[in-house]
Amino acid sequence: MGSPDSNAPLHIIGGGLAGCEAAWRAAAHRVPAIIWEMKPLNFSPAHQNPDLAELVCSNSLRSSDPQNAVGLLKEELRNLGSIVMEAADLTQVPAGKALAVDREKFSREITRRIESSPYLTVKRKESADLSPPDGAVAVVAAGPLASARLTEELQKLTGAANLSFYDALAPIVTRESLDLDRLFLANRYGEGEGDYLNAPFEKDEFLKFYEALQREDALSPRPFEDPRFFEGCLPIEVMAARGQRVLTFGPMKPVGLTDPRSGRRPYAVAQLRRENLQGSLWNIVGFQTRLPRGAQERVFRLIPGLARASFARYGAIHRNTYLEAPQVLDPYQRLLARPSVFMAGQISGVEGYVESAAQGLVAGENAARAVKGLPLVIPPRETALGALLGHLLPRKGPFSPSNVNFGLFPAPPPETPRAQVHAWRVAEARRRLGLFLKEIDYVYPR
Repeated sequence: MGSPDSNAPLHIIGGGLAGCEAAWRAAAHRVPAIIWEMKPLNFSPAHQNPDLAELVCSNSLRSSDPQNAVGLLKEELRNLGSIVMEAADLTQVPAGKALAVDREKFSREITRRIESSPYLTVKRKESADLSPPDGAVAVVAAGPLASARLTEELQKLTGAANLSFYDALAPIVTRESLDLDRLFLANRYGEGEGDYLNAPFEKDEFLKFYEALQREDALSPRPFEDPRFFEGCLPIEVMAARGQRVLTFGPMKPVGLTDPRSGRRPYAVAQLRRENLQGSLWNIVGFQTRLPRGAQERVFRLIPGLARASFARYGAIHRNTYLEAPQVLDPYQRLLARPSVFMAGQISGVEGYVESAAQGLVAGENAARAVKGLPLVIPPRETALGALLGHLLPRKGPFSPSNVNFGLFPAPPPETPRAQVHAWRVAEARRRLGLFLKEIDYVYPR
């Protein structure tokens, strides 16, 4: 690839998914970049792995179906040479139509690639410097658990306090502790070879579980933390408080599954997804929680087949922070108060692993362009990338983080038949991405 261009280095604060994507795009442009990563000297409450790109919540990157908005976003990232997608494809574990990974192998692969690049330097030190040297450009990809010092600096710079919401982790149990006679392997509607362990509930078993969940006192939030939960990742006990049907139509829905013991659909189901390729660890899907550890043991051991479950990781609760993007960022995701600083990932107001990587990739593309004096770019709104970033564009009204979804895409022409709307959106996204790649004279990272 030759030697780096003679530019001031790009400073990237944070070595998560967004930071790594931003760095990878910089390297593709032959722009040297320094990644400031505070681990292992300083871990956030949710982090424990010293590698880059650590997955702290689920190990699933959600649907791989390009007819789904997040699946389409994955397709676009692959076309853009995403380091996250390449590592995920190399380290995936069976999960039906979802793309799930062995989280340790995934992070290790990305760390290896980043540290092997001649353009990238990883400095294991906390940074809260939002005033890069003259001529330098910075990308803040510190994630929703940014350090207190950096959060304070962002608050000062934006002139308003960050908003906050809670995020939660689901428990992980060991396979050897499960009663496999009570569980069955299957994907919904019989698709695939059966990647999920399913715990079927009879009605009386579900009611016993539901009542126990209701009884247990949740771990109270701290007085200074306002519990604004992200609707796409509600704690299981918060869902239960909204009613039984929220569970049986949500994470415990039994549709598309048949209990081989009874030959019929269960009343409710808890699904477990493998955490690693060897299948020694399993995640209780959708059971993110803020319950204390003792309460988790009492309640979750009421799940059929989990009476003797050994917890490799308990569910946990932590606060996520993000900027009110439409008020403090320009259309290129730069801070209005300091245009030399780009924001990337969840802290900018996107939600989800894939979305964070995507937003980081675009921030890295534009940061590298800023270093080289090239025009900045915005992906077309018709693409999944553009639709996602469009959610962050300046506007009035309330704001909260969002996953990518087709509701963010522009409406098709009014004459489009309803039955063809979805196909039109997917086809138009692919067409516009092709044009965008030509427009930016795409550089593929090698």
